[in-house]
Amino acid sequence: QVQLGESGGGLVQAGDSLRLSCAASGRTFNMYAMGWFRQAPGKEREFVARIMWSGGGIFYTDSVKGRFSISRDNAKNTGYLQMNSLKPEDTAVYYCAAQVRWYDAIVSARSYDYWGQGTQVTVSS
Repeated sequence: QVQLGESGGGLVQAGDSLRLSCAASGRTFNMYAMGWFRQAPGKEREFVARIMWSGGGIFYTDSVKGRFSISRDNAKNTGYLQMNSLKPEDTAVYYCAAQVRWYDAIVSARSYDYWGQGTQVTVSS
């Protein structure tokens, strides 16, 4: 089992930055990759970014490319999502998720084995 806990969400204005953290505990040696998803009210959960726990395999959804940056610190068992130039359409609950093995469809929520409880990000215009 891997437990995940997000932090760092909040209320910001358009153009501001936030850094989300995802602390992993439990059988973290099993982790293969970490992803970030978001879910806005009335919408489906959407893939945002993903990084292999080794540091490679970084992938972003088109709407955040150039604004968001995913990273991880293995020593701290923590993943990060740096979000710059935030827009009102980035408003959502953000979730981190862990893969414990390789999956073909990395943008699908079904390809992730463990999930955090989510942290709210609200961007005002």
